Amino acid sequence: MRRILLATLFFIPATGFGQHAIFGQITDARDGTPLIGATAVITDLRRGTAADMDGMYVIDNLPSGSFLVEFKYAGYESRVELVRVEGRTEHNVKLTPAVTELNEIVVTGISHSTELKRSPIPVTTISPESLLERTGSNIVDKIAGHPGIGQITTGAGISKPVIRGLGFNRVIVLYDGIRQEGQQWGDEHGLEIDEFSVNRVEIIKGAGSLMYGSDGLGGIISLLAPHPVPEGVIEGQWTSNYQSNNGLFANSLSVGGNKNGVYWMAHATRKDARSYRNRYDGYVFNSGFNELDLGATLGMSGNWGFTQVHATSFNQNLGLPEGERDVEGNFLRQVAVGDQIKERAATHDELRDYSLYIPNQSVRHLRIASNTNYYRGESRIQLDLGYQHNGRKEFGNVLDEDEEELQFDLHTTTWNLIYHLPPVKDLRLSVGTSGAFQKNLGGGEEFLIPDHRTFDWGVFAFAKWHHKTLDVGGGLRFDRRRVNADPLYLDGEGTPSDNPSDYQKFSGGSPAFSNYSASLGITEAVSSALTLKLNVSRGFRAPSVTELYSNGRHEGSLQYEYGNPGLDAEKSFQLDFGLNLQTDHVTVEAALFRNLISDYIYLRKLVGSDGRDSIPDPDEPVPAYAYTQGDARLAGAELTVDIHPHPFDWLHFENTFSTVHALNVSERTSDSTRYLPFIPAPAYRGQLRANLNVMGRRVFNSFVMLEFRYTWEQNRVLLENGTETPTPSYSIWNAAAGTSIRKRNAQDALLSIYLSLENIFDTAYQDHLSRLKYAPENPVTLRRGIFNMGRNFSVKVIVPLGGRVRGDG
Repeated sequence: MRRILLATLFFIPATGFGQHAIFGQITDARDGTPLIGATAVITDLRRGTAADMDGMYVIDNLPSGSFLVEFKYAGYESRVELVRVEGRTEHNVKLTPAVTELNEIVVTGISHSTELKRSPIPVTTISPESLLERTGSNIVDKIAGHPGIGQITTGAGISKPVIRGLGFNRVIVLYDGIRQEGQQWGDEHGLEIDEFSVNRVEIIKGAGSLMYGSDGLGGIISLLAPHPVPEGVIEGQWTSNYQSNNGLFANSLSVGGNKNGVYWMAHATRKDARSYRNRYDGYVFNSGFNELDLGATLGMSGNWGFTQVHATSFNQNLGLPEGERDVEGNFLRQVAVGDQIKERAATHDELRDYSLYIPNQSVRHLRIASNTNYYRGESRIQLDLGYQHNGRKEFGNVLDEDEEELQFDLHTTTWNLIYHLPPVKDLRLSVGTSGAFQKNLGGGEEFLIPDHRTFDWGVFAFAKWHHKTLDVGGGLRFDRRRVNADPLYLDGEGTPSDNPSDYQKFSGGSPAFSNYSASLGITEAVSSALTLKLNVSRGFRAPSVTELYSNGRHEGSLQYEYGNPGLDAEKSFQLDFGLNLQTDHVTVEAALFRNLISDYIYLRKLVGSDGRDSIPDPDEPVPAYAYTQGDARLAGAELTVDIHPHPFDWLHFENTFSTVHALNVSERTSDSTRYLPFIPAPAYRGQLRANLNVMGRRVFNSFVMLEFRYTWEQNRVLLENGTETPTPSYSIWNAAAGTSIRKRNAQDALLSIYLSLENIFDTAYQDHLSRLKYAPENPVTLRRGIFNMGRNFSVKVIVPLGGRVRGDG
């Protein structure tokens, strides 16, 4: 099997290496008690293990070199230590009870794993525990709400991430180091990633990273899969979740094993949800969805490094609520009566069942990728390869429900090759190249964007220098993108034609864009409690094919879009200042940022000659928008204050606040045009939490939490031609509790239970970034749009599964 796997990945035979290992004991710093089950993880090698009944751990068959090792145990402060591994290396660790957790390892956007508080790039982490405790329909629901992180939503099933007011193609999403490519330009195109396959999240805010291409002006969201299980173990986990508001049933099973350095993992998830409801709208017709996800990983590790191949299949079907109502305020459903299309009110059963109605969309995303890290002495070669096939279909004809109104077929190949040079004293240097080739073909009865091919290529260098209390990191990157878009002619029946005298839907073209990006960051540990950070970055983003050439509307969208072939690339300059303070009684994280973007691309609503909305297609009367650009300035602040009064360290009062102010500098003379569209409103979150780590012999890792969220009115909007409207303020109360139960006379958990009640008082509200806010007006209440989800009770049960590999003793 080893030879087959290595040959598949074109890997270099691992010869000429000695046997190296790290071992030791993990104990309580107060009394020397062994910490049974404490973990030791080498992130760069994706290797780890758990301590035995005596607190002893061992990670063997390692390459020689210096590695950051993270030692963790629930309720204790993690230790991150640089360990020189040469032969059999003993390294004992003492952990102290934790107040809060800031000492973590991050891997995104830098050449080597780095302590979070010492990273020269602005990084936020979301732990596995936080992901488990949060309630949501998808992975973006679980990360939104952290300072500076928002989401653009279309009901409960579709969410797109926003970082400091920037989203869509300005945010790069990684899954295990590979860029996610799935038509992310679309309003109603969510992430094609199984939330249960994500173990941890790292978020870079701004264009500080140079490793992943030129589009990340807003930042990077890195979704990390679980590490392989320890040697000689087979273990798994079953997760089941029910949510009352939309009747969501989610079940996920994951399992993995490791034997003689060959490891494997597999997971499967199924979700079903009906339409969600709120106080004002009742059940929102056709807002349900269903999902089936599969994934598998096969890899091997040794004293030469590691290599792995993983494949995932994401399959989702979603209803697309349009919000049309009758004179009594009931949601309308289109039905076929003979060869005619009629409208009638959705029935009681249709509002509450798990069926999907017209319009709806189907998403299929296949992903095959490999990650290889090959060590030779103190140097390392990293190779990441990926192939993705994204198929997306939209259905909107009740006379023929299988007729594809829109079809997108996207094939993407990506590569990332990095050489990490041997360190020279305190300096580490990495050089690399990355790129992507895309081919996107359209189909169906309508056409929104032209068929096209895109080629990206870039080279970069990144260096990191550490000296005592000072860390400096920076680099330079050059990118080039070429787009080849095909022209499209339609005959009188709307069928594609080769006749240039027919109606030209798309003009086509072959524009090319190139520029450089740069980043420089400094971190200074002023004391053991206080760390200061400063980062300056320059970013670059070429316009997408949608922004250049779109001409049409999505079946599930509420607008008709016109592209602009004359758009220039966006260029950004961002300054970011950060502060971390950790004392016995309080932990503070603060950030100030200022982002200047020249040639910022955005949508502006069009008006007709009569001063009303421009309606290109009277048969589908939605307003028209066109892409334009101007210079933008975004500035904001983020603050987290966690009060944990000693000696009541189990009690936390965490407060977070974030705000972003976005101006269109090119048109700031007029109140109707001075603000950028679709910027999240200022938000505050206050959370009172009690961590009850031990409650008897069999109950542990318990917590109870009460949370208050307040979102201010967003009145800094692009008013011109009614592009967007102000959004009122709102407040929401949430509560949650959870615990784990041990097996009798054992340290392992038998099961874990998480309960939550979100929007306790069933507040009716509209988030400013909800696309359904612009659905048609209810003729009875005169309220425009559809409101967000109301009260929602969630119960989640997690059952660990584990054992030894057969024949391992």
